[in-house]
Amino acid sequence: MDIQLSNTTKGFTLVELLIVVIILAILAAIIVPQFSASTNDAKAAALQSNLANLRSSIEFYYQEHGEYPGANIATGATCGSGAAVGTGAANSQEALIAQLTRYTNDAGLACTGKDATFKYGPYLKGAIPDNPEGTSNTIVVVSAGVLGLASAAAGGWRYDTVTGEFIADN
Repeated sequence: MDIQLSNTTKGFTLVELLIVVIILAILAAIIVPQFSASTNDAKAAALQSNLANLRSSIEFYYQEHGEYPGANIATGATCGSGAAVGTGAANSQEALIAQLTRYTNDAGLACTGKDATFKYGPYLKGAIPDNPEGTSNTIVVVSAGVLGLASAAAGGWRYDTVTGEFIADN
């Protein structure tokens, strides 16, 4: 009984491996930009959604108070049952946030608790969302003028207390 051993080895040649690597590189070059475009589309959609929510909250406040949030002070209220008082001077980011995220009275003074005096709001649940394209929720408050011309490009938001205009700052 003769047993012959074959001297051939099984496996891939270097050329075959190079072809596979080249094909994978071509596929990656095609697919990666599409993921990047999807990410940009998602950021743009999130920005539009955040703008729509913030603008509708601002308009709802305007309908109930007759002026835009942030135009008046949010401090100085006497809140009942241990509720915290709002913060912020007129035309400030603090007043805008307090008046949108807390209960307010007819004058726009803000408290964390709801009662017969502080019967309006809150218009936003939680905090001001980040600008998805700038990753900041800082709001530059302007009391007059065109917002786009005075952009600080801080990556957050810009808001005019006179017109109620609210835009992304990026």
